[in-house]
Amino acid sequence: MILERNNLFNVTQLEIQLRNSPLQDRIQDLKQLTYLYMLRRAAIKEIGTKLENLDDEFSIIHQHNPIHLIEERIKSPASLFEKLQRKNLDFTIESINKNILDIAGIRVITNYLDDIFRVVQVLIDQDDVKLIKRKDYINHPKANGYRSVHIVVSVPVFLSNNTHKEVPVEIQIRTVGMEMWSSLEHKLRYKNFHSKETANQHAAKLKEYSQKLYDIEVGMQQISKDIEKN
Repeated sequence: MILERNNLFNVTQLEIQLRNSPLQDRIQDLKQLTYLYMLRRAAIKEIGTKLENLDDEFSIIHQHNPIHLIEERIKSPASLFEKLQRKNLDFTIESINKNILDIAGIRVITNYLDDIFRVVQVLIDQDDVKLIKRKDYINHPKANGYRSVHIVVSVPVFLSNNTHKEVPVEIQIRTVGMEMWSSLEHKLRYKNFHSKETANQHAAKLKEYSQKLYDIEVGMQQISKDIEKN
């Protein structure tokens, strides 16, 4: 298993980004926003540790690592500003805390389809993990063919005054193949083609390949199960 930490929390860097972002003129107390970011970062650490422990346990008990890669990331102040604007939300700490649940995010890349649902279930079954939202794009893919499972959970983050806060983290879980498809679709979406027809042709092909890729992964999952039985 590989653990990658991208764009992670650094107080000094964050304060500089906030001062240089449009949020500077919209948020009354940037220190409160910095504190909110700190809590979200702490929640990522909690979930990341749980996922690492889960993978280690499965390796010992089942001789199988369900997780191939974990990527952790923090939403930048610029992205936060854009989302608040796009959703027409108030530029207040209360509004951000209530409505923006993906400031802290983790992407989990699994080896097989079954691993996706296994990781989700084992994680949300833990006593201190509360499921807030769940979207199953595996069995109900998006119109463009995108497949993944998205969940938002909260975990307690304990503070220096012996209290704790329930802090949300968004987790996206998909297979290696789905990650490859998603990365290519992302490039297509933000590529400026001279011909719209060419872009539409590529999009149609990607949608077709999404189903083919899913069928292949179902078959590979069955082969893996047969190997384990023998």
